[in-house]
Amino acid sequence: MNTTLFFLRSSEQKIAYNMLPYVFALDANLPILNVYTNEYGFKSSDVGIYSQSNNSVSAAAWIRLYKESDGVSGYVDDVTPVLVIGVIPDVRGTGIGSLVMDQLLQEAAVMYDQISVSIQSNSRAINFYERLGFIPLIDSEQRDVFTMVKKLEKKAITRPTDGYDPRRWMD
Repeated sequence: MNTTLFFLRSSEQKIAYNMLPYVFALDANLPILNVYTNEYGFKSSDVGIYSQSNNSVSAAAWIRLYKESDGVSGYVDDVTPVLVIGVIPDVRGTGIGSLVMDQLLQEAAVMYDQISVSIQSNSRAINFYERLGFIPLIDSEQRDVFTMVKKLEKKAITRPTDGYDPRRWMD
């Protein structure tokens, strides 16, 4: 499968919006979830990567800073961005999610010390996050959802060459 990575730019906010049902395993995009995509890319603190496989979007991951008053799942503090990732069901298990996350983690480490993610306690994705180095926060469990955090390592960024143009980060 031919897969290319791209920066998720503000003009491509629709990609993030269209991925929300895959992020939250829903049949529809609920308005309450728009907090994760509204005005994506308008702040320099927003970082995102998406992949195209066979000429269509196959996965997208982005991080954003929130305030406690935003009420988002996975919120830790005002300096820890919250991760959102969605992978199209047809390509799950092919490594595309890992490819996107590996690149996003490299990019995020330049700006942040850690990132967080909210996950359902019965999700099969827990193993995915653990393989990436996320650990559950103590006392973060609330109902059937808990928060995991990954400490980021600052290192040289390796960027793929096809389609991935860091000069076109913001529109």
